[in-house]
Order: sequence, then structure tokens, then C-alpha cells
Amino acid sequence: MVSEAKRERRARTRNATRAAILDAARRVAKREGARNLSLRAAAAESGFAPAALYGYFENKDALLLALAADDLASISRAVRAAAQTRNGASALAEACAAALALLKSTESIAAASAALPYIPGSGESERHFNGRLIAALTALSQAAGRSTNSRGEQTDVLLLAAALTGLAVFARSGRLAALGFSTEETVARLAALFSSAI
Repeated sequence: MVSEAKRERRARTRNATRAAILDAARRVAKREGARNLSLRAAAAESGFAPAALYGYFENKDALLLALAADDLASISRAVRAAAQTRNGASALAEACAAALALLKSTESIAAASAALPYIPGSGESERHFNGRLIAALTALSQAAGRSTNSRGEQTDVLLLAAALTGLAVFARSGRLAALGFSTEETVARLAALFSSAI
């Protein structure tokens, strides 16, 4: 019989190994692009045999969804912190700026859209990703000072998140600047529009 202490030690070791694999995968994704991430490259970067990664992630898509879920958690934390520490701007504008800054610096969330299964609800990785997505949407809604009790309010915050994601794609590709817009200008306008609409 395995003691409780031994089980806890195994769980800590497993969690630490999973975190090390995700850190290695993040370095590979940053260097080579999230769309080019492979289990083999993540294994090489982390110092594990490729087969060892299958004990933690069933395939490349599961690994990519785990990275994106972690990025969504970072966005949720940043949005909440920014909304609380507003520097003269509205809580929503600060939250949007924080979300956009993180969305611009990573492509895991965009790449994860291709990794999501065609049949929703078909895997643990997708459920984890969806949970983190809901938390990020909730944080945005709270920054706007609104609830998500009605379908209309939920749709509004979803549209806000989609607009931020699209702005991040424009900004990351240089299209926003090429069109003559700054991220500050677009975030301020977006927050103003959604503050009055939400």
C-alpha cells in the first residue's frame, strides 16, 4: 500500500515534470513559432525522451492547448491586476491594454484554435483550455463592471475578447502600425465603445 506522503511526493514530481515540459515547449514555440511546435522538439529542449512526453500530453495538440491555457491564465491575472491599479484610465481600458500586451507577445492562443478538436468536449486538454478561456472572459467582464448573467452580456464580453485578439494579430504582424494606428489609441477607443455598450 502506498502511503499518503509517497502519493503527494509523486504528484509533486509529476507536476514539476509537466511544468518543465511546458517551459521547454514555450521556449521552442517562442524560437520556432507555436504552429511549428512538436513533441520531439519539446522533448529535446526539456531533456526528456520523446516517448516520456506522451505520459503528460497525448499529442502535439494537447501540448499546444496546455500552453494556450497557461497563457489564458496569465491574461486573467493581468486583466484583474490592471483593472485594480488603473493609472488614470478606466478599469476596462487598463484591462484591455494588459490583455492586448500579452496577446501580442504570444501566438499560442491563435495557434491553439487549430488544435481544438472538431467535436467540442472530446478531451481533457480542451476542457482545461475552455475553463481558462471562461476565466479570462469573466475577468474582462468584471473589469467592465458587468456581470455575465444574461446571454447579451456574455455575447458582449465575447465580442470584446475577439476584438482584442484581432488587434493583437494586427499589432504582432505590424499591420496596426502600417495602417497608422497605435495600440494605445485602439485600446482606448475599444474600451470606450464597450463601456457604453456593455
